[in-house]
Amino acid sequence: MDEQTLRETRQQIMEAFIERFNREKQHKLLNYRHLNAYARKGQTLFTGSSLMEQFPITEFCMNEGLPIAYNRGIGGYTTDDFLAAIGDVLLDLRPAKLFINIGTNDIRPMPEGEDWFAHLSANYKRICEIIRDQLPETIVYMMAYYPVNGDVPAAKENPVMQVRTNGNIDRANRMAEALAAEFGFRWIDANDGLRDEAGRLRAEHTGDGIHFDAAAYRTVFERIRPYL
Repeated sequence: MDEQTLRETRQQIMEAFIERFNREKQHKLLNYRHLNAYARKGQTLFTGSSLMEQFPITEFCMNEGLPIAYNRGIGGYTTDDFLAAIGDVLLDLRPAKLFINIGTNDIRPMPEGEDWFAHLSANYKRICEIIRDQLPETIVYMMAYYPVNGDVPAAKENPVMQVRTNGNIDRANRMAEALAAEFGFRWIDANDGLRDEAGRLRAEHTGDGIHFDAAAYRTVFERIRPYL
């Protein structure tokens, strides 16, 4: 196989993967739309992207005898996706308490001339405006972005990790914390216990350097439990 054919094959594989991934996101969104018809309004809601979708918050809350907590996270969601689906993944449930973590997937390589930080900042501010205007009684907890570990083997093969560094995550967190203060929302940094001595996501909790296991989520849960 010559170099040109190899590049074309890789491109076709990537396009097929993206198409399948987008179908999966749409399927999850449609499922949430149906489930929202049965969900109780005025409960606790967790929403965002994959790091929220994979949070076993329902199980943790049930085990502790805490109030109902719904999860409407969707893996792969950017702030653009979130804004487009904000009714299904947030507004329709009219939560009394909202825990939101969205924007990690915006910290990525962008087309030439575009700035990920400016894009994320503008979109997150728009999300905050919508929440303030349409859910004025909701208590909002904006959660800090989690650390990553670019040194685990799988992360070294991921081009996204060139941008999604802990330095850029810290920058995004400072922006998001300032937004929380501007809108009168509450800021929660639940990362204590997730980092190693170098400030990276602990390697024993992650396979890809970004996502983590149930043990790490339990650490997060213990940090946010007082707010539930």
